[in-house]
Order: sequence, then C-alpha cells, then structure tokens
Amino acid sequence: MKLILVLTMLSNIAIASSLKIATLVPKGTNWADTLTQMNKEIKSETNGEVKLKIYYGGTQGDEPDVLRKIRIGQLHGGIFTGKILGDIYPDIRSLEIPFNFYDNEEKALAAIAMQTNYFNQKISEKGFVNLGFYGIGKVYVVSRKKVTSIDEMKGIKMWSWEGDHLSEAMMQSLGLVSVPLALTDVTSSLSTGMIDAAYAPPLAIIGLQWHSKVKYIIDFPTAYSVGALLISKKDWSKISATNQEKVKTISKRNIDKANELAKIDNKNSLDVLKKSGVEFISFNKSDIEKAETIRAGVIKKLKGKLLSAEIIKVIEKLR
Repeated sequence: MKLILVLTMLSNIAIASSLKIATLVPKGTNWADTLTQMNKEIKSETNGEVKLKIYYGGTQGDEPDVLRKIRIGQLHGGIFTGKILGDIYPDIRSLEIPFNFYDNEEKALAAIAMQTNYFNQKISEKGFVNLGFYGIGKVYVVSRKKVTSIDEMKGIKMWSWEGDHLSEAMMQSLGLVSVPLALTDVTSSLSTGMIDAAYAPPLAIIGLQWHSKVKYIIDFPTAYSVGALLISKKDWSKISATNQEKVKTISKRNIDKANELAKIDNKNSLDVLKKSGVEFISFNKSDIEKAETIRAGVIKKLKGKLLSAEIIKVIEKLR
C-alpha cells in the first residue's frame, strides 16, 4: 500500500512538472520561438518545478487528435484554433464570423481582449485553463483557379475542417462546394485537384507550403482567426498556486509578443506570396459590398445553433 502511494505521488509530480503541449506551429517560426522562450522562462522562474514538453509541427496529429489525446491523458494541453475552440465552447466562434472586422486587425484584437475574461470562465467550466488567446491573423482564400468575383466562386471546391459549422455556413452562403479534410491533408489535396481552394492567414499559407500549390489569392480578408493555449484543469491543478501565477504571467507576456510578431509575419508573408508568383486578385466594390449580406446569412444559419443570441448581440456592439 505504501509503495502504491509513493508511486502515485511520484507520478503526480512528474505530470505537474512536465506539461506535454502539442501544436501545429512548425519550428523555425517566430511563434515557435516565443513558445521556446516561454518554456525557458517557466523553468527558470519556477526553479525547474514546471516545464513544457512542446510537440511542434503537428507531430501529435491534427487539432482534433490533440484534443482527444488530452481527454485520455496522453497530452496535457495544446494550441487550438477556431474550430476546436468552438467544439469546447461554441460562442468563441463569434470572433470569427466572416467579415466581422474586415481588415481592421486592431478592432479584432480589441474584441478578443474585451471577451477574454468571459470566455476564460466558460473554458474553465469545460475543463480547461486558457493561458492566452492568439490573434493568428486575417484569413485569405488561396486558389488553383482564377476567380475575379463572388459569382465566379460558385462551384469552387473549398477545403473545410470536418465538422466546422461556421465555415460550412459561409460556404453555403457563397455557393462553394465544401470538402471536409484534416488540415494535414490540404497540401496534397491541392496538388491532386481534390480541392481547388483553401483559407488561412498568410503566415500559415507559407508555413504549410500551400503557396507552392496555388496560383491565386483573393486580396480581401474573409475573417479573423483566433487561437488559444489550453491546459487540462486536471493537470493544471497539480501545479502549486504560486507556480500557476508565474506560468500565467509568463504565458501572457510571450503570447502578447507572439501576437505582435504575427502582425509583422503576416505582412511579410504577403510579400513572400507576391514574390513567389502568386497573383493577387482584387474584387470590385459591388462584390465587397455583398460581404455584409453574406455575414448576415451566416449569422442567420448559426443563431441558436452554433452561436447564442446573446453572443451575437455582444459582437454586434463590439463592431
């Protein structure tokens, strides 16, 4: 009995001191560098009592795989983007409603900041601790086929994350053909023609090598993408209160830095796309004006289903 008790205590200490975190973020990026720096600071300021074991570049699978592994105890946390955050607490997707903020990144970041405390409470009720929201960037559509208007987009085969009701509602409003795939399958599917188009912030388009498979980018952001670094509350509770506060402070500092770097990286990535020969397509004013109608259609499809009426009212005010 004593031996079992000792082994249990040692097991708990190991879990508490080494949090296994998975992310799709590839090594060599500023985002990855801020995570590495975060880990160094956490180890230093907690005297080695807490450290992160970070799995970069999707080595633990796509985001749904990571969430499943956390729930069965193989991982302790991960960086998740919109679709999975929505699986945890659907109203978070309100930040990513198409054409919410158009190209106003500062307004998008302000909306995230204003809703952080509320969303953190709801995330906590779902069994996670949020160490910080990432402003990943403005989302652009890249395509193998040239489309010069919203009408020409009809029938285009567009990647969507399987089960992503927000993107499905947008695609229905645009007349696109939704092709659900894991993120890790997008590059090969663009190569084979299984899909014609995909969507992501510029940095992700470069990092995932989509730019080598497409010829065009629509020079009009469709949405703003958010992410968050979540830790299982079960594993978080094994860290002392003092160290929890240290980890929260360090995480916020480094995530804030990552968000500032993301603005620069996304701008530079647009330049890389231009230099690589990807053609930028501008829609005319009448198409841009249709964006508000499309947005309203998406909200109508999702209100009372994915999104609550209350959060829609909040987002309308934040706009």
